[in-house]
Amino acid sequence: MAARTSVFREPKSPAIPATLAAAGIAETELADDGVYLSLRYGAVPITGAEDVEFERCRFEGTGLAGVTLHRAGFADVAFDGCDLANARMFTSRMFSTAVRTCRMTGLHLAEAGLRDVLFDGCRADLASFRFAHLRDVVFRDCNLSEANFQKAELTRVRFERCRLAGTQFSGAAMKDARFTGCDLSGVGGIRSFDGATVGTADARTLLDALAAEAGITIAD
Repeated sequence: MAARTSVFREPKSPAIPATLAAAGIAETELADDGVYLSLRYGAVPITGAEDVEFERCRFEGTGLAGVTLHRAGFADVAFDGCDLANARMFTSRMFSTAVRTCRMTGLHLAEAGLRDVLFDGCRADLASFRFAHLRDVVFRDCNLSEANFQKAELTRVRFERCRLAGTQFSGAAMKDARFTGCDLSGVGGIRSFDGATVGTADARTLLDALAAEAGITIAD
């Protein structure tokens, strides 16, 4: 029987109208259970809320640093050059979403559901994806140093040219995850890489973690 070959594809691009209404105060001071459709958010701060939904929206340089959102939904949304540092998005969802050149240090997406999401050129060190479910997600040219994917489910997730030094994968379930051109030095949870594909050069950066797991001391 021939071995099954995984088919990787690009995440679905967000379907955003060419013309969007500018978000005003009513759309930046979020209301619980609010629904926000076809809006363009500029370099303005956003307040926190619960059970909010964003569809077909674009965020450009928007300030979401430190914001708290409970059960937020993002569908067909783009974030460009936004500040998401230390934002806390509890049990939130992202579908067909693109996140480009954003600051995501300390972003909290624990227990989130992400499908068809692209993270491109983002600084996401110390970000948390604990217990999250990721499917058809790509991290490209991102700094994910010391990020946390503990107990996350990674299905057809690709890490391309990412810095993953010290990142935690303990208890993660990887199904067709792929690492290409990444720095994996000092990663935690090496046993969770069962089911992942790792490039030749990437595997060399796993040497210390593999040796530590096997109880081997590497000496000059």
